Parts: sequence; structure tokens; C-alpha cells
Amino acid sequence: MNPNISPNLSRRQFMLSSAIATAGIVATKLLPKHSFAQAPGIITSDTMRPKIPFGVASGDVDSNSAVIWSRSDKPARMIIDYATNESFKHAQRIIGPAALEVSDFTARINLNNLPSGEQIFYRVIFQDLNNINTYSAPYLGSLRTPSQKGDIFFAWSGDTGGQGWGINPDFGGMKIYETIRQLKPDFFIHSGDYIYADNPIESEVKLDDGSIWKNIVTPEKSKVAETLKEFRGNYVYNLLDENFKRFNAEVPQLVQWDDHEVTNNWYPGEILDDDRYKIKSVSLLAARGKQAFIEYTPIRINYNHPEQIYRSYKYGSKLEVFMLDQRSYRGANTTNRQQQASPETAFLGNPQLNWLKNQLLNTKATWKIIAADMPIGLLVKDGETNFENASNGDGVPLGRELEIADLLRFIKQKNIRNVVWLTADVHYAAAHYYDPSKAQFNDFTPFWEFVAGPLNSGTFGPNQLDNTFGPQVKFQSVDSTMKPNRSPKDGLQFFGTVKINSQTGVMSVALHNLEGKILYRVDLPAS
Repeated sequence: MNPNISPNLSRRQFMLSSAIATAGIVATKLLPKHSFAQAPGIITSDTMRPKIPFGVASGDVDSNSAVIWSRSDKPARMIIDYATNESFKHAQRIIGPAALEVSDFTARINLNNLPSGEQIFYRVIFQDLNNINTYSAPYLGSLRTPSQKGDIFFAWSGDTGGQGWGINPDFGGMKIYETIRQLKPDFFIHSGDYIYADNPIESEVKLDDGSIWKNIVTPEKSKVAETLKEFRGNYVYNLLDENFKRFNAEVPQLVQWDDHEVTNNWYPGEILDDDRYKIKSVSLLAARGKQAFIEYTPIRINYNHPEQIYRSYKYGSKLEVFMLDQRSYRGANTTNRQQQASPETAFLGNPQLNWLKNQLLNTKATWKIIAADMPIGLLVKDGETNFENASNGDGVPLGRELEIADLLRFIKQKNIRNVVWLTADVHYAAAHYYDPSKAQFNDFTPFWEFVAGPLNSGTFGPNQLDNTFGPQVKFQSVDSTMKPNRSPKDGLQFFGTVKINSQTGVMSVALHNLEGKILYRVDLPAS
């Protein structure tokens, strides 16, 4: 079987789709108002074809649209056929953009006017721009658009490829992605640390039991990322994993970034004091890191504001997801004890905070998921005296906590119900209930926050709680006796799932381990 084809697609289906792709069939009636082009002619020599070395991915799916991503190995034009059946009968075709050196040969196409509540099958083909009669073999993927009536089921987690734990073929690669794929979620929220640009990968790591963890290594993952090529190489590294590629082809993603897409605990304007880096300006590193992030993830580009990555997506009447960016607009990491809000205490920043308030106020969705880069009530320090997170220790809101308090007060005053926070970052799984009766600041409605991760990184934790907003630990997957930076071999890799029942409106949240076993579950009724 062609290695580009997901195991869920049979050889017969592939041969049929290839025949359609090469026989000159033109799409007819399935989905309206898209451009069509004659399908490619038969190519006899594979050496002449463009290649699709890193598969396909979809993202930012809503009821009638999606983003499809892929990458060629040479200058080529991206083409997509798509249909609501695996045989691609009556498929439609979109002629997309050229994949050129300027984007590292990545490209994306927005599919619009899709039918809601349907499985969409698509195949990506690249047309060689040096010989326009030469086409790649097709690479197949699928996604499901949200239904107005059905249940919603999705997953989330974060932290891929950190602390020296890369792709170990002897272990089975990044196995957690296969575990999640087999659950067939409607979509997946990647909660940040999509890569670890500041964590080089070595070929071998000695484990406590004397065995050796063996990583695949590449030049770009053998040092900290500074050049655009090196940042891109971090994303390419993850795409060398077959689990990750299968996952991408079948599970749409909503992606956000945190610190390791650039460097640990970074903030705009920071000047590094790190001998590993020749480039000391974090703002320059962040610009290159964000370009690579946008190039290599299936994110919908806002062409009016191409670097803005906070956004929201509706999933029928039951759910809207608000994807935050707690990195790009923050002030410097300080002792975080300021008594008055100012640019120095920014976390989301005023424009993003006002956007979020407006979106929450106007949404009609029953459930509102705030997808955050970091947990609200856990201490994450940056050095001896400064703080990376909003939390700064027990007591009334100070520093960045002033922004969180303002948002929570707004949600209460406007009677915005059924708000749940999902996040990652701290490399263990936890369920937190924020209780105003236990808090130093109590002008808010009680809410839940769920933490998951890592996906394929070192396991740490648990972090110290901050009582400012009254978090109560209902579950955590590790304890304080654990040695830090446990390898994926120990099985302490975690993800979460959410199911919203279309009949009752109940949201069921579960936290899973590497094998998919449910470690904790809670049912939240809609109010």
C-alpha cells in the first residue's frame, strides 16, 4: 500500500480515488460555487512527481468551513478534491496557492460552503510548477463538520517533544496521538508547546533502569532554534512520526502556542541571558517562531491581522471555543505584585481581553470553552523571584491576576453561564474547581478548569496552588513524591476528552492516560 494512505482507507478506496484523480473526471454537483479544473493526466514515473512527505492536516473547522494544510517537496501548486463519500463520486476541486520557498513549500486551502454534520473526505495533490503536466500522488484525509443536533466529542492536550523526549521508534513513536485518533474525536485542541524549539534532541538518553531511550535526530533538532530554518525544522521533526501524521489526516485541530514555540518563559522585548543563543533578541526569535507556527499548523489566517492567532469557533448551538494567546501581548515577567493594572501587568492585553468579553457576551452557545495557554491558579515561576504565570502566591489579586479578576468579575456581572477552562502547560493532568467561598477574591461565579498533558514530553508536578481565586484540586495525576522529568516510557502522558450530550446538554469531561484509560470523569449539567 502507498505509505501516504491512512490505514483507515483501504487499498481499493485508494486505487479508486487515484483512478478518479488521474482519469480526467470533472466534478459536478455536490457543493456549490467552487472552481473546477481538469484532473491530471497519468504519470508513469514516480521520480518525476512532487512528493507530500509530511501528509495533510485540517483545522479551524466550523459548521460549514475548514482549513486544509499540506507541504510539497518542491515548487508546486496545491489542489484539493473533496466529497461526502470515500469514492469521491461527484467530488469538487479547488485549485489552491503555490507552495514556494517563501513558505517552506507549505500551503493551505480554505474549504467553504461545506454541509454541516457531514464527513468530508479530501485528497491533496500537488502540481509541479516546473512541469505542469506532472502531479503528485494524492494524499487522503477526512474531517467531520459540526452538526446542529448531534453530540459533540473532542479532545485536548499539549506539550509535544519536550525535555529531550523525541520520537523513539523502539517505543512506538508518539503513541498518544494514535490513542487519541482511535477515539475518533470531532476535533482536537492543542493547548500549546506544539514544539520545543529550545529543547535539543539527543540520539540517546539513559533511563533510571539502565535502559536507553533512543531518539530520531535531525540537524535542526540538535540545537536551540534561532534561524527560521531551525524553527521550521522543529515542526518537521514532529511530522516524522507516523502516529502524528495519521492523527493529522483524520482529526481536525484548533492550535495555540505557548512559550516553547520560541523559548522558555519568553515575553516580548526580552533579551536572553543564555549562552546557547547567538541571537539574544526574543522579539526576533518570536517573529521567526510565529512564522513557522503559522506555516506548519492548519490555522486559519486572518489576512487583515496575519499574526493574530486568538479566535473563536462555533460548534452548533451547544458549543463555542475561544482560543487565547497569552504569550504575544504580555508584559515582562516580574515579581508580579503590582497593585494597579498597567501595560506591565498585561497577560492577554486589553484588545484581546475586550475581544473575549465581547465574544462571551454575544455568544448563543450553551457551553463556552476558554482554551488557555496556562492554568489560572497554579504557580509557575521564572527564576527565583519572577513569575511566568498570572498566579503569584496567596492573597488578593496583584500583577497579572488583576486581568484575570477583571474577566471573572465581568462573567459574573453579565450572568454568562457554563464557562469552562481547558489548558495544559504544567505536564500533568488535573481537575480544579474554583470556589469563591474559598478565595481571597470572590466576585466571580464558580467554574471548572481542566489540565491535560504532556503528549510526548517529560512529566512534572504537581504545582503549588494559589488561593487568590480559590482553586480546589478534585484530581491530579501525579504526586509530590514523583521524580521530575519522567520519560514517556513511564506512561505518565495525559490528555482530556469532552462530550456534550445533545439531548440533556450535560458536558462530560474525562482525563485519560497514555493508553486511553479514564483516570477521572465528571458530568457538568448546563445551567
